[in-house]
Amino acid sequence: MPVIAIVGQTNRSALGGAYQQEVDLLSLFKDVASDFVQMVTVPEQLPNVLDRAIRTAMTRRGPTAIIVPNDVQELDYTPPPHAFKMVPSSLGVSSPTVMPDSDAVRQAADILNAGTKVALLVGQGASGARAEVEQVAEVLGAGVAKALLGKDVLSDDLPYVTGSIGLLGTRPSYEMMSDCDTLLTVGSSFPYTQFMPPLDQARGVQIDVDGSLIGMRYPYEVNLVGDAAATLRALLALLAHRRTAPGGTTSRRRSPAGGRRWTPRRTSRPTRSTRCGCSPSCPRGCRMT
Repeated sequence: MPVIAIVGQTNRSALGGAYQQEVDLLSLFKDVASDFVQMVTVPEQLPNVLDRAIRTAMTRRGPTAIIVPNDVQELDYTPPPHAFKMVPSSLGVSSPTVMPDSDAVRQAADILNAGTKVALLVGQGASGARAEVEQVAEVLGAGVAKALLGKDVLSDDLPYVTGSIGLLGTRPSYEMMSDCDTLLTVGSSFPYTQFMPPLDQARGVQIDVDGSLIGMRYPYEVNLVGDAAATLRALLALLAHRRTAPGGTTSRRRSPAGGRRWTPRRTSRPTRSTRCGCSPSCPRGCRMT
């Protein structure tokens, strides 16, 4: 999540003197706030440093830090003048909508259309695409599991939502992943591969606006770098519709596999493992409830 930490420091005159409460905060915060950490030493420096911290936190979706020594906090503010080595700033930012290549979207749609047991895994990156995730799940007749940071993307009361996945996941999510033949991951870099389909079982498509980790958690065939909502809308135009049959199962209107039916197994509400959410045959000996 975007976070800006504004922290104090001893007076500038005491820095480097091993004075009481002096801590090397630049080094201390550099690990967790590696994208941006700066110390304000004069009031004219503040606008640019503050704006950069905000924009970096929003763009990288991570923590940044601003260090303000105690004596600087007590100075009167003066804006940076039009002069050498003064850095002004400005308000407002407009973010682009990133879209993957249309050929890659078509290739992803072909994979999803060919699947007969499609499972969705959603994370934090899908939080702005709730309506699109619902439409994709309904069109494909798919179940939806949620990574921890994606718990608020969809309600657990929806009939096709199987709840959380992973160490604190649900049995329906585990069984759906164990049984699916196609996996669509949206906005998640979920790291626990053992809770995902076996590597030789399912074909995979991943959507994420950040390309730094895409395709690094599972052998996805197509990796779409783009905004989740916009990319899902592009996919929806190419997906083969399926209809809901009596009893809650789903079937495809046009299917290269012959219209086989499949619905993720679940209870009225997801059940939870007392330990780690594994299957009954987990080598840890987990007991399911």
